[in-house]
Amino acid sequence: MIPKDCFNVIETKEPTGKGKLDNIQVSVKDCICVKGMQSAGGSAILQGYKPLFNATVINKILEQGATIIGKTTQDEFGYGSFNTNVPDCFPIPKNPHDKERVCGGSSGGSAAATAQIDNHIALAESTGGSIVCPAAFCNVVGLCPTYGRVSRYGLLDYANSLDKIGPMAKSVKECATMLSIIAGNDELDSTSSKEPVEDYESYCGKDIKGMKVGVIKESLGEGVSQEVKDAFQDQIKLLKEKGAVVEVVSTPLTKKYGVATYYIIALSETSTNLAKYCGIRYGQDLPLKDTFNEYFSQVRSKFLGDEAKRRIMLGTFARMSGYRDAYYMKAAKIRTQIINEYKDLFKTYDVLISPTMPVVPPKFEDVKKLTPLENYMMDILTVGPNLAGLPHISIPMGQGLPKGLLIIADHFKEGKTLQVAHELYN
Repeated sequence: MIPKDCFNVIETKEPTGKGKLDNIQVSVKDCICVKGMQSAGGSAILQGYKPLFNATVINKILEQGATIIGKTTQDEFGYGSFNTNVPDCFPIPKNPHDKERVCGGSSGGSAAATAQIDNHIALAESTGGSIVCPAAFCNVVGLCPTYGRVSRYGLLDYANSLDKIGPMAKSVKECATMLSIIAGNDELDSTSSKEPVEDYESYCGKDIKGMKVGVIKESLGEGVSQEVKDAFQDQIKLLKEKGAVVEVVSTPLTKKYGVATYYIIALSETSTNLAKYCGIRYGQDLPLKDTFNEYFSQVRSKFLGDEAKRRIMLGTFARMSGYRDAYYMKAAKIRTQIINEYKDLFKTYDVLISPTMPVVPPKFEDVKKLTPLENYMMDILTVGPNLAGLPHISIPMGQGLPKGLLIIADHFKEGKTLQVAHELYN
């Protein structure tokens, strides 16, 4: 049974071949293009847009026997941590573990569908945590690969230097299988890597005895709920029982500047990307006005949501003449330092761990009370690896309301995240 509140479009696309995904149902986040199937990125401005081509990842999964069952709902263009920034024309998914709580975002529909549908894997997308956040809030596995590991061809852009496509599933091994299929270089995407694709499934079942695990000290500070801290400590004990060497490490630069750096870069890029949604080339339109500026403004005002408008304005400001050096260029330099902070730790440690989200999934009524800044701070534990383009995976941890354990590895070391994740949760 397909939960309707998780999908913007419920429509079947049959496989074109046979392979590892025979008899597997795959849902696709609404920002990934599927030929002939509405792909709106969760926005009213693109309602009715049906691509004339498939994203590269779609061709790959169809060739391996997958049956696509529809497009999952999301925050508009990926703008949110709760999947509540949704236009009236699309549904808001409810958490399958408590219908009064959010699913996480922006891939909330992907996570909620994964939790409820058998023989199912979701294709999702992450910019600053949009795979692992909803995976944690819905008690499923979410894998975000290294930037460039999976082709972005056919993905509706949020922020070009941050966007990654990755899988969600009920098990670690299913995520490994999907990554083995969708990873690899693509001549249609100049940012896709030529790094050889590993047999990621082979890492599932390897023991972790002797592996060095760094516990990020800053991830257990102010704002992290006691329920999350307690479940995290249990995971540390389990790692030690399985023979891992666990030590506390520090990422002070990421803690202090991660959220600000992420939002300056992401919003600067998205304000540029969304300029094409002006009612002329595709998407919604209105009767023509006397000037282009009038028409452009009217279309965007009518069809874009409040959060999309906010992010466009913030991003445009950050890259304006006179402010670019003070904000965008400075953020780009700090991003490099954050990458180096992680790289220094990976000289010693195989993986780093932290909670995925600082809290259990909040209720819808509580989310409505949050300010935009409080919303943005929900990404405090996930923006670091996304800024650095590092592979990371969230697995369920503890009892009660959903909580996630985040496992981070060095670039193109997805196998290590899968190895540790499978040992703790399979």
